[in-house]
Amino acid sequence: MKFTDTLLDPTEFLKTQENVRASWPTGRDVEFREAVEFHRAQAPSKNMAVVLDEAETAGRVLIQPRAGVALLSEHIRLLKYLEQSCDLLPTTIDAYTRQNRYDEAEKGIARSVEAGHSLLNGFPAVNHGLAACRRVVEELEKPVQIRHGTPDARLLAEITLAAGFTSYEGGGISYNIPYTKKVPLEDSLRDWQYVDRLVGMYEQEGVRINREPFGPLSGTLIPPCIGHTIAVIEGILALQQGVRSITLGYGQAGNYVQDVAAMVSLRELGHEFFAEAGFSDYALTTVFHQWMGGFPESEARAFGVISWGAAAAAMARATKVIVKTPHEAMGIPTMEANKQGLDATRQVISMLADQPPLDTPGVRAEAERIKAEVRSLMRRVYELGEGSLLDGSVRAFEAGVIDVPFAPSVHNRGKILPVRDNEGAVRIFEPGNVPIPEDVMEFHRACIAERAKRENRPPCFQMVIDDIYAISKGNLVGRPR
Repeated sequence: MKFTDTLLDPTEFLKTQENVRASWPTGRDVEFREAVEFHRAQAPSKNMAVVLDEAETAGRVLIQPRAGVALLSEHIRLLKYLEQSCDLLPTTIDAYTRQNRYDEAEKGIARSVEAGHSLLNGFPAVNHGLAACRRVVEELEKPVQIRHGTPDARLLAEITLAAGFTSYEGGGISYNIPYTKKVPLEDSLRDWQYVDRLVGMYEQEGVRINREPFGPLSGTLIPPCIGHTIAVIEGILALQQGVRSITLGYGQAGNYVQDVAAMVSLRELGHEFFAEAGFSDYALTTVFHQWMGGFPESEARAFGVISWGAAAAAMARATKVIVKTPHEAMGIPTMEANKQGLDATRQVISMLADQPPLDTPGVRAEAERIKAEVRSLMRRVYELGEGSLLDGSVRAFEAGVIDVPFAPSVHNRGKILPVRDNEGAVRIFEPGNVPIPEDVMEFHRACIAERAKRENRPPCFQMVIDDIYAISKGNLVGRPR
């Protein structure tokens, strides 16, 4: 398909769709008209977009886990168990499927059957196919989202959306740069245009399906302006293809003021740039991801991190929060541990529900700095693309104008270096080629200098290393001990 910012050509899309569905046997079971009728017959309470919009209007924070195992019966049992403790449900996809390695996923299913339990780190939806995926939706009462990490998610989207899932996570940048090493950005952006156009086709039939760019990226000391810029880009690209329900996300950084300001600014920037791009007919919601970095091995301490993330989500009035478990440092959690994380989060959010959101001069000042940074980045992206957001995004990564810290992709410059300031907020130590306004960059330098003075050492790379491990060791700022 052509690389264009406009609505994909229908004839070209249909030709590509035939090839996508034919690329694995289960793809041939998908029939769009039948899928539309199935969606129309479902109760609104099972539609993610509907439930998110209601929560956004009411100012409620919804909670959602991550969860997925290899075998259909086990996966349904897991989600039914978690459904008692959450508002929204996931189906997390396995690593083989994320890389389109369906032959190996098939072997993983067979080995899991022999073992009697899952030997994959998620649900291989493509291999299970339409009927099995639909059973997942039919067995549950609450909306279910596909969460994965797939640069080419076209076949997965065809099967799971036809099965009745009503939300689909990811994007051409956020599911490439932090997840893969060599996939060209132009390829993943084009493949995700296909996904967004498919969602847009359902939208044309009156079926609303939510799309959620992946906000946390590499999950390690991400400056809010980097995640926000990518979220806004992926949101606009989705709107271009007919998507109308967008959830923009952010991964917890750790400082309450910065985290609340990040969520406030994310919502405001979404509306600002969507309107500038010419869109008004859309529903915007937000998601806050609890801490994505290293966790303490102690379950008691892990609950502290989970509760701290729950409080930040509540004080920021995120539409939903993605919940971690007390087993994060140990690998794949048990379903009991997953439920414990949900219950701890529910307790904190319920206690804060009647308290006003954190709205202070410090929050507003931080939000305005983030917005200034994102506007600078977006302006440069459009300049590089000569008005094309797609071309500008590719060229921005080539030039290091957008740069994701600690991402594995060879298409990411990796020159930006973040570090915490004296209060634990994530600041930019080295901007690389990211066009941070000079007055804002001076603010970052001053904050880092204040920490350096407190610790009696010069600003240095060791601070970055110390910060990466700090939370797992029981602190926020990685100070010398």
